[in-house]
Amino acid sequence: MAVHAHPDDESSKGAAMMARYVDEGVDVLVVTCTGGERGSILNPALQHRKDIEDNISEIRRMEMDRARAILGVRQHWLGFVDSGLPEGDPLPPLPEGCFALVPLDEAVERLVREIRDFRPHVVTTYDEYGGYPHPDHIRCHEISVAAFDAAPDPDKFPAAGDPWQPLKLYYDVGFSPERTKALHEAMLAQGIDSPFEEWFKRREEWLGKRRPPNLTTRVPVGDWFERRDAALLAHATQVDPNGWFFSVPLDLQREVWSTEDFELVRSLVDSTIPEDDLFAGIRERVGAAARNEMEA
Repeated sequence: MAVHAHPDDESSKGAAMMARYVDEGVDVLVVTCTGGERGSILNPALQHRKDIEDNISEIRRMEMDRARAILGVRQHWLGFVDSGLPEGDPLPPLPEGCFALVPLDEAVERLVREIRDFRPHVVTTYDEYGGYPHPDHIRCHEISVAAFDAAPDPDKFPAAGDPWQPLKLYYDVGFSPERTKALHEAMLAQGIDSPFEEWFKRREEWLGKRRPPNLTTRVPVGDWFERRDAALLAHATQVDPNGWFFSVPLDLQREVWSTEDFELVRSLVDSTIPEDDLFAGIRERVGAAARNEMEA
């Protein structure tokens, strides 16, 4: 189960990993906390169009349907309303009724219900900084950790289904400093303009305020980069097809950094760090349990 804040987050964070596991026969569910109703239209070709602006909720749902089909995952909406990204100094108040202002237990219970119904062995989400400081991403982190801990407890949210114990919890580690630097230097070495110079400048102040990610798990996914990019392009309002995300040649990405990366933060199974598989330790445990059941 991958828990994300908005439609399109699943395609920019861990999409190749999900496509790989789907191809290997794993049942993958994306839980999307909000509808992305307050997201900006970032594709220059679609900006200032009233037909899109007036129907952004429906359009983003259709985009999510296309991305879901490309990745081969299942997808459920948690049903909360996008908080928007506040800007200004001081920051304006968040809109009433938005996801970031919903009582924590209300949001946690909805996610606990999803966990108990789907019964995942692995859950992925964002770190305590939200991956980046969007209020919905931070709230997504908060409810994911709380739901992971509450789902197996029969005394927590008893109306949300039978208890279920997920075995591992991971944080997405997308553009880590190590990955970004490696891609940046490789592009310059090949005489290609790097989009990351501006990225470093924009992120420098914010990154200085957070702990560096603890990269424990690198999943090889180079063969699924095309699916990842196709899924992200399906969110046409949210990405510029000529923008920086697509400016790094795929062959260079495969050569320099062909993994999607994660930080293991909860584990109820034995696994050795570093890992190259989110299911390390789980396959052995589940397989042994299945064999014991057959023998019994």
